[in-house]
Amino acid sequence: MTSALRPETTTGAVKRPGRWLALSVLVLAVLLVAVDATVLGLATPYISEDLAPTGTQLLWIGDVYSFVIAGLLVSMGSLGDRVGRKRILLCGAAAFGLTSVLNAYAHTPEVLILARALLGVAGATLMPATLALIRNLFHDPRERSLAIGIWGATASAGTAVGPVLGGFLLEHFWWGSVFLINLPVMAVLVAVGARLLPESRTPDPGPWDLPSVVLSLAGMVGVVYAVKETVSHGFARPALAAGLLGAGALYGFVRRQLTLPVPLLDVRLFRHRGFGGAVFADLLAVLGLSGLVFFLSQYLQLVQGRRPLEAGLAELPAAIGAVAAGLIAGRTARRHSVRSVVAGGLAAVGLALAALTVIGQSTGYPLLGAALLVVGLGAGFSFTVTADVILSSVPKEQAGAASAVSETAYELGAALGIAVLGSVVTGVYRGFTGPAGTPAEAHESLGGAVEAASALPAHTAGPMLDAARQAFVDGLTLAAGTGAAVLLAAAGASWFMLRDQRLDDGAPGE
Repeated sequence: MTSALRPETTTGAVKRPGRWLALSVLVLAVLLVAVDATVLGLATPYISEDLAPTGTQLLWIGDVYSFVIAGLLVSMGSLGDRVGRKRILLCGAAAFGLTSVLNAYAHTPEVLILARALLGVAGATLMPATLALIRNLFHDPRERSLAIGIWGATASAGTAVGPVLGGFLLEHFWWGSVFLINLPVMAVLVAVGARLLPESRTPDPGPWDLPSVVLSLAGMVGVVYAVKETVSHGFARPALAAGLLGAGALYGFVRRQLTLPVPLLDVRLFRHRGFGGAVFADLLAVLGLSGLVFFLSQYLQLVQGRRPLEAGLAELPAAIGAVAAGLIAGRTARRHSVRSVVAGGLAAVGLALAALTVIGQSTGYPLLGAALLVVGLGAGFSFTVTADVILSSVPKEQAGAASAVSETAYELGAALGIAVLGSVVTGVYRGFTGPAGTPAEAHESLGGAVEAASALPAHTAGPMLDAARQAFVDGLTLAAGTGAAVLLAAAGASWFMLRDQRLDDGAPGE
């Protein structure tokens, strides 16, 4: 069978009792991460007003979490394979909750950036562990597809709950409260997970290779930092040096994995076209989406004047579409084909982003809502099936490392998307021409312009805000067009790379 390096032949006779109850605990961890990721966008205008970060600091607040988590996911996934996936999940969840408190009470942009980085360290333990435990809980391929669909649907539900709950909190409390909502979820996860989750680890894992951990982290952070700085400020020696250092570290990481008896990550997995194609599709898809999503909440609040709760509700169609698609994605891929579902989903997202290139300051909600619904449907189909392909392509002993590769693609794509598309928005925005008396801080961010306008006379504040908002929209539409091109390219690549790929149907002897 072409769907796996080591196809599943396990039937329902070995189904683990209590697996669905255990899954309910795992999705709490997914909910924890998804809620945290979505509330930041809503809180950004309030953070801008309270902490007064520069435009560059604001981007770092948005993407340093992804930088760190992308650099550590493979290492933490492999660590979970060795010390126990349940153990690392529960420890990571506790650390995630406690670090959220540091985020909530950050009093300077620098402290918030540091707190987001520490949150990334904790977050790197969660997602690989949840997928790896699903791989070990569900041996029947059809059940596993449904479990992955529920896992993905919960992440999408978190993206819906996050903005709505965050919007409510922002209307009644200070911006730090959006991070404190992690605490009750973390408490339930740790208390219930300790009782319900089975422990699993690789029987003979070999040592956790520290040089590989350092090379992975240095490589990922170096490359992403270089891309971010180059897009923001053009070619410069520090960015070039960081990029060369990162590329060299990644090269060293790959070479080291090929020589180790028990590698941190078996890079030979990428020789499997389905595994490599699914990872590549995820990377490009998230890259094209993330930068736009990061700025959409600012558009709804600072350009269209929606209150935080209203802005959160406005983003709901994307989550609804993703939940619906995720629950039927596996069945659809078996009925048709993996490549048609993945490529079709990515193409739908690309077309929806293309539709957003025509938005203006006063665009009505029907266009926005319809585009977000299509984005959710396309992403739900694509990401659920690629996750299934990635997990099905490896023996269960390597589930943690493979899950980490999948999540690394998401986080690296998110970091690059915010860096590249975010820098597009910021670059266009900073060039706006305001009336005489426009302060320098107004050019740093739209939130800064709104704050500065409160101290200016009406004849200056009005024209300045109008120019700033139009510049922000111009940047947003350019980023949407760029994201659309990336998603359509990802759809084309997926169509060829996932050719003949199928999901295992669990029939005996396959």
